[in-house]
Amino acid sequence: QVQLVESGGGLVQAGGSLRLSCAASGRTSYAMGWFRQAPGKEREYVAGISRSGGGIYYHDSVRGRFTISRDSAKNTAYLQMNTLKPEDTAVYYCAADRHRPDHSDYVGVLAVQFDYWGQGTQVTVSA
Repeated sequence: QVQLVESGGGLVQAGGSLRLSCAASGRTSYAMGWFRQAPGKEREYVAGISRSGGGIYYHDSVRGRFTISRDSAKNTAYLQMNTLKPEDTAVYYCAADRHRPDHSDYVGVLAVQFDYWGQGTQVTVSA
């Protein structure tokens, strides 16, 4: 069983920045995704990166403000969040998709495509 451990959440003022990290156990790399869930709302897709790192996709609401990346040597994915807004407040989850072959540029965008999930990290943006 793969474990995903997120870190980097916290409280920040609007316009500020945070960087989330997601460390995967073991040596196998995966296509990764970030999702978020605000109180009373459904979980929504934020960004994804392919197993190769060559494919990246963002939800329209974060494109241009958030940057997803990965460090294969550390088996860790990152989500750099800039120009944060109060509406970005949510619990952020990272997820891993184990079905993609090595060097795949495929980026999943649906929660059902991901097999492993982290415990979530709270991001709160004050106005």
